[in-house]
Amino acid sequence: MDYQTALRSLTPGHEFFIGIDSDGCVFDSMEVKQKKFFIPNALLYFDLYRVSGILTETWEFVNLYSIYRGGNRFSSIIKVFELLQERKEMSDNNIKLPDLSSLKEWVRKETKLGNANLRRYFESHYNSDLEKVVNWTEAVNKDINSLLRNIPPFPHAASAIKKLSGLADLVIVSQTPLEALEREWEEHDLKKNVNAIAAQEHGTKTEHISLAAKGKYANNKILMIGDAKGDLEAARKNGILFFPVIPGREDQSWERFTSEGLDKFLKGTYSGRFEKELIKEFEKSLPEVPPWKR
Repeated sequence: MDYQTALRSLTPGHEFFIGIDSDGCVFDSMEVKQKKFFIPNALLYFDLYRVSGILTETWEFVNLYSIYRGGNRFSSIIKVFELLQERKEMSDNNIKLPDLSSLKEWVRKETKLGNANLRRYFESHYNSDLEKVVNWTEAVNKDINSLLRNIPPFPHAASAIKKLSGLADLVIVSQTPLEALEREWEEHDLKKNVNAIAAQEHGTKTEHISLAAKGKYANNKILMIGDAKGDLEAARKNGILFFPVIPGREDQSWERFTSEGLDKFLKGTYSGRFEKELIKEFEKSLPEVPPWKR
């Protein structure tokens, strides 16, 4: 299926377009997914129980508490293992990490970084370390799909989305698998408020915005709302506006958007000092240097 065609074919119904990230931005699901599904499966499939504390600390830094937060899972696991490799505790325990050179090559070449594409790549580029990655990521999806339910949206996020649907065209811009996104947005009766859902199967977040919005709306009438540095980068690469949902202050961020940011966006006064101050505050909340190196 050509997922990107669906984004290209979207036609404007409003003067304004808003792309919205999902995990950790609309739904308070980021921490539970990482801590209860991604990390336990990593410990199992990469045989890292002997260094569970070090793996957990490193994983949480990359995926929750740093500039790497919200990245595609395959890029993120590469970063986790790069940081782990540097840690003295790994050599002290004679821990051998998997060789992710095949995964790195695939990530470098592939823009649609999803499970199905990795599975196809693995079947033609078999090696035992890549098999561990495939088993890990498929187990994560299986467990989340079968076990994770009723993770509510942030209250002000839900009310904002319902309000926005009458003012702008809304598209979910995410690196979560499509199946999970559709289930979560349906479960909380929010899917009806958006025009489309763009997931990891549709490509990068930069591509999502480019395909769905660029050339269809004026740049100052396109806004990306997100909680990760990758969301900001997708906005910047497309030359559009960005509103940050600050980790740890998600509901307050949404409240500020509806009480202040939305009006500025609709009136064309969003860019400049207001946006710059928001982004400065956002960047301060996402460090690049891990705590064990400070």
